Amino acid sequence: MTLLDHAPSVLAGRAEDGGRALVRALHALVRAEAGAEAHAAGVEAADLEQAVWVRLLERPTGPGLPADPARRVRAAVRAEVRAARRRARRESSYARGESPGDWAGCPERLALGAAERRALRTAVNRLPGRCPRLLEAMLAPHDPTYREIAGELGMSQGSLGPMRSRCLGCLRRMLAAEVVAPELRGKER
Repeated sequence: MTLLDHAPSVLAGRAEDGGRALVRALHALVRAEAGAEAHAAGVEAADLEQAVWVRLLERPTGPGLPADPARRVRAAVRAEVRAARRRARRESSYARGESPGDWAGCPERLALGAAERRALRTAVNRLPGRCPRLLEAMLAPHDPTYREIAGELGMSQGSLGPMRSRCLGCLRRMLAAEVVAPELRGKER
């Protein structure tokens, strides 16, 4: 005897339990059916199982278990498999290197980019010594070479690399200190 053989009598008066009793009673059956059908449908078993649970819990047959739970589970699994196959036929993957959309003209992307650049330039201007001038020159839109930057700042080309490294390290430490630590989630003990 299985849990399903006892379930209708056990669950008959438990409507206030919501879907918990249904989940406990049908868990093994749903997992087995989803696992059996997932490979043929080309989806992962866990995804199929989740979709079946959503279908079963969104459309209850009433309090307790349905009259024939195995048939209802098989029907739900097959319906989700058909839906997955239809989605697979409609969807097409992007070619290599192809972007999913034109993000260049997206207003949200433009606003976020401008805010990030503003925050970076503000942080660069707070750096000590010659770092602000060096990093501003490196962030210039016309992309100058090391020779041009060295000539503009009046320093040797060989000292640009080590100084850039020190300035970027200082900038990293400064920005890391400004990042807010995430709040604790859940119960605190």
